[in-house]
Amino acid sequence: MTFRLDHTFSRLRDRGEAALITYVMAGDPSLQETEQLVPKLEEAGADVIELGVPFSDPIADGPVIQQAAERALRSGTSLRTILPMVSRLRQITQIPIVLMAYYNSIHAFGTERFCREAVAAGIDGLIVPDMPPDESGPLKEPAAASGLQLIFLLAPTSTEQRRAYVARQSKGFLYYVSLTGITGAKLSNVAEVGRNVEKIRKVSATPIAVGFGVATPEDAEKVAAVADGVIVGSAIVKQVAAHRQDARLVEHVAGFVHSLKTAMTSRRAPQN
Repeated sequence: MTFRLDHTFSRLRDRGEAALITYVMAGDPSLQETEQLVPKLEEAGADVIELGVPFSDPIADGPVIQQAAERALRSGTSLRTILPMVSRLRQITQIPIVLMAYYNSIHAFGTERFCREAVAAGIDGLIVPDMPPDESGPLKEPAAASGLQLIFLLAPTSTEQRRAYVARQSKGFLYYVSLTGITGAKLSNVAEVGRNVEKIRKVSATPIAVGFGVATPEDAEKVAAVADGVIVGSAIVKQVAAHRQDARLVEHVAGFVHSLKTAMTSRRAPQN
């Protein structure tokens, strides 16, 4: 089985480049606009697309993403509408697509059915922030059987033992949360992020992507120097919110993503 996430990280590693993982809330402001946005983000430099599944009680998310979820829910977005949209996107793009969903939505859909239909639609990976690997039993087997890669999170407070355990469980990439808090906070200490990424590398061959707090091209450039992937969420969602009533919404957001990727690759060493 060929995994798009593995292929993408391998290709970028050969180029000495970190992956830009762009988060958007599916259905914000509408699912039609999300469908237009994804290929434009790829053109702008995104290497992986992370789609948020709107949920009414997002415990890991700050106000920016919470408000995006509220807008998406009001637009009628759910897993049942997101999966057909991804199927349509697969007719025009092979960029890896990861869903970030809370477990209630998956449980209500039916865990086995969700894994099967998600992969059939073209979903590559799944992040469930309220399900640590220790509690992922109901999801792990159907995900593996379907070819859906489960991506787990590590935090600055994770112990050495915990880092080794989570590294063994995570597929596609490891999601390192750069701070102890919610999405949308400010990245404060890139040097510390780099030290913690190095600790994870000692126990993991899986690529490590850093999220939470990466808001500017300068942040993205600094994190790209110490990690295999840079996850940008709230800053992109802010762009969507600011331009959601603008006919050039897609162009505005793609322009911001292009600025992130440009910063990340500006100091890349030439490859032989």
